[in-house]
Amino acid sequence: MIKILMHGCNGRMGQMISGLVRDEEEMMIAAGVDTYQGVSNEYPVFGSIDACDDDVDVVIDFSNAAAADAVMEYCAKRQIPLVFCTTGLSEEQLQKLEDTAKQTAVLKSANMSLGINLLLKLLKDAAKVLAPAGYDIEIVEKHHNQKLDAPSGTALALADSINEAMDGSYVYTYDRSQVRRKREKKEIGISAVRGGTIVGEHEVLFAGLDEVIELKHTAYSRSVFGKGAVEAARFLAGKPAGMYDMSDVIGLE
Repeated sequence: MIKILMHGCNGRMGQMISGLVRDEEEMMIAAGVDTYQGVSNEYPVFGSIDACDDDVDVVIDFSNAAAADAVMEYCAKRQIPLVFCTTGLSEEQLQKLEDTAKQTAVLKSANMSLGINLLLKLLKDAAKVLAPAGYDIEIVEKHHNQKLDAPSGTALALADSINEAMDGSYVYTYDRSQVRRKREKKEIGISAVRGGTIVGEHEVLFAGLDEVIELKHTAYSRSVFGKGAVEAARFLAGKPAGMYDMSDVIGLE
């Protein structure tokens, strides 16, 4: 039985994952952590992760950047594998996550969806063909009006995937209103839209002479992210220290 500590258990994703794990025969939520205590759960909930001394096999984190340091320190100290799903980290926190992976297994993904992770691979293949041919690259992401960070971690991951295929030669542009100039050839424009209850939509455009290729992913429910996190926890439990991602879970090279 894989015992999970759900960090951010009373948030939307924490509650989604709790419901998904309830139907799993080989997994269980052993404990939760959340500063908000106004939700009734089937497992004990602690106000801070340091207060939790339950025996667990893996931690799933769906919280916020302000709580990231504590969960990283907790997992590194106890050598508990960490499925880390929080976005909007600072450069210092990203480095701390790398350091944590030297002490325990860490799986980091800006998006836990199978479809998004397949899209990351498709974009590399597309970029290798279209970017050298002079196609302009733009990313438009849309999320609900409660999302704090912009652009989304997934949009940045899509841009990074393209840039990796092009040996890091592209720069990112987030706000064209600040400088009046034509776009650079080696530039990836990233635009963010916030409104309503949009779960998540990411569109990548390769715009060339007289044609446009669009690759798009739309999430209609947060359950796609929750299911991915559960599968990631199943994969990560018992793994040696190191940094992993969803491509390891789904077997993409």
